[in-house]
Amino acid sequence: MNHSPILKLNNGVEMPALGLGVYQSGPEETVGAVKSAISGGYRLIDTAAAYGNEAEVGQGIAQSDVDRSDLFVITKLWISDYGYDQTLHAFDRSMRKLGLDQLDLYLLHWPMPTEFARTLGAWKAAERLLAEGRTRAIGVCNFSPAHLDSLIAETEVIPALNQIELHPFFVQQAVADADRQHGIITQAWSPIGGVNRYAAQEGQEPRDPLQHQVIAALAEKYGKTAAQIVLRWHIDHGFSAIPKSVRPARIAENFDILDFGLTAEEVAAIDALDSGARGGPNPESVDTKLFDFKIAD
Repeated sequence: MNHSPILKLNNGVEMPALGLGVYQSGPEETVGAVKSAISGGYRLIDTAAAYGNEAEVGQGIAQSDVDRSDLFVITKLWISDYGYDQTLHAFDRSMRKLGLDQLDLYLLHWPMPTEFARTLGAWKAAERLLAEGRTRAIGVCNFSPAHLDSLIAETEVIPALNQIELHPFFVQQAVADADRQHGIITQAWSPIGGVNRYAAQEGQEPRDPLQHQVIAALAEKYGKTAAQIVLRWHIDHGFSAIPKSVRPARIAENFDILDFGLTAEEVAAIDALDSGARGGPNPESVDTKLFDFKIAD
């Protein structure tokens, strides 16, 4: 069985580069998706409190025939639970839903610059959870270089990972460069550009990297799908990618990228597709007013 390349986090913990994302996976679909992924070779599963499927991810893990110690599980703190004491409570809730004793990576879901004191409180609680061994690593999502600088200046532990919107139409070069300078792994959410499809306004044609002729030509050259070419592009950059699917055939297809590699010129050709336009929310505007829901205990 193929296994994902391994990335080493800045605290020495090893993490598979390729994993399964479960954003927008309904609870009834998530158990099967996680089981299918693990049986097909995936060892990294990414969820979040806000996705509403932590319990089903935990069930999928429990029903798999792979030892927990061989899996790498990520979940995320939702912004309504930022602040020191709230974060500790939210972590306990996530662990109870997941049915786990220890987490591999705990992430802050957004930087929340308009309420950054609460973000700092959340991070200091995450530092405590790391020191106590309740999670093996801690990191962030959607942080710009300026957000990273602000966090690092006020706290003790540099994030191990920054999970950001990243695909051929939005390559986030400045963020990837800042991550690299700090020794932070860059992980792509919506790695094949799905956000451009599900977030498109009504009547608006979605901008789909999988339809681009540069990627289509590479797919034909390598005998791969367009999605496989894009996922290989992430791996060849040294990024982590967490494509989402609930269909067993697609889950397997997304993992079948380990038997080829793109040339430096091909990677650069895909880089050049960058439009500078994000498909998801702007991290500067995400706060508890924009998203006012809370996570139920």
